[in-house]
Amino acid sequence: MRRGKPGGDLRPETRETRTEARLLKCAMLVSKVLVALVALEHVYILVLEMFLWTGPRGRKAFGLSEEFARATKGLAANQGLYNGFLAAGLFWSLWPGAASMSTALQLFFLGCVLVAAVFGALTAKRSILFVQGGPALAALIAVLASRSS
Repeated sequence: MRRGKPGGDLRPETRETRTEARLLKCAMLVSKVLVALVALEHVYILVLEMFLWTGPRGRKAFGLSEEFARATKGLAANQGLYNGFLAAGLFWSLWPGAASMSTALQLFFLGCVLVAAVFGALTAKRSILFVQGGPALAALIAVLASRSS
């Protein structure tokens, strides 16, 4: 059996090409799972910032006093909304109807998460770089690796 790419050379299908195809499918699956996990993480952050900010769970997650949490509730809800936009964009990139632009969407929204993580680490709390930036970087590398073939 022969396979080919549109506009490319035809070459015989071999064990190596079948193995390459399986590895590529596996890499694409891993990248999609990591993108979905980053999106879910941002949904969780949305919930913490928009709905649980003044409660015990929200205060503990961000190390806030009750007074400070009450005073900053509106600001936190705004931050939560932005995290929701990041999650929505990442979920959009996984939607089958967006297949023709999924890589571009993933790169854009993962890049936004990374920029936000760096900014958060510099201005708020250093651990943001690892908690939000680490998974986003892993997903970004996976997306790039799965598309490099």
